[in-house]
Amino acid sequence: MDKKTVIISLGGSLIVPEEIDWKFVKKFKALIEEQIKKGYKFILITGGGKTARKYIDAAAKVDNITDDDKDWIGIHATRMNAHFIRTIFRKHAHPRINKNPHDLEDFYDFKEDILVAAGWRPGFSTDFDAVLLAKYLDIKTIINLSNIDYVCDKDPRKFPDCKKIKEMSWAEFRKMVGNKWDPGMNAPFDPIASKEAQENNLEVAIMNGKNLPNLKNYLEGKKAKGTIIK
Repeated sequence: MDKKTVIISLGGSLIVPEEIDWKFVKKFKALIEEQIKKGYKFILITGGGKTARKYIDAAAKVDNITDDDKDWIGIHATRMNAHFIRTIFRKHAHPRINKNPHDLEDFYDFKEDILVAAGWRPGFSTDFDAVLLAKYLDIKTIINLSNIDYVCDKDPRKFPDCKKIKEMSWAEFRKMVGNKWDPGMNAPFDPIASKEAQENNLEVAIMNGKNLPNLKNYLEGKKAKGTIIK
């Protein structure tokens, strides 16, 4: 793949924090199109956001549901968001959405500037999908955009005295998040994906997607806020 191909895991909380945040999406689109003109290609992987959580919570109130049920709801939410993102990038995007990171026959050498990807199967998050795509397409860095500026040593919602971490090893990060994936969990990067990323020597940059000037700085090699895990 082109050295300038960048994988961005676009957190569902950015696309659908409560309602669809079309103003954010419009600004994100402008930034990506600006970078395309500078020679970048992008793989954009979408999360499920509040859409997934609302359906999962509602289903659980109606009847007992399994983890597989929760995962499938989340997967379809990521696919809905992926169709939305592919639609607004229609001029630049591959016409098909990748829904299986192991199936790259039609995607390996995509000619378009953008490939959109979504959830695959129960037991795996879109973080894991991003790692597999990076592995198979020989891309060494993933940008994980969520609603946090940094990974902290404690939950900042519960501990105001938490410390921001600018750089950490995979061993340190995995000690923090554990080794088990739970549908709907709110970790900065999912534990199963973290194990795979460590084994493949990938670097993940976790940053706040709302701060688009910061993302631009990162893409252009300038100083940027965020946590680098490697």
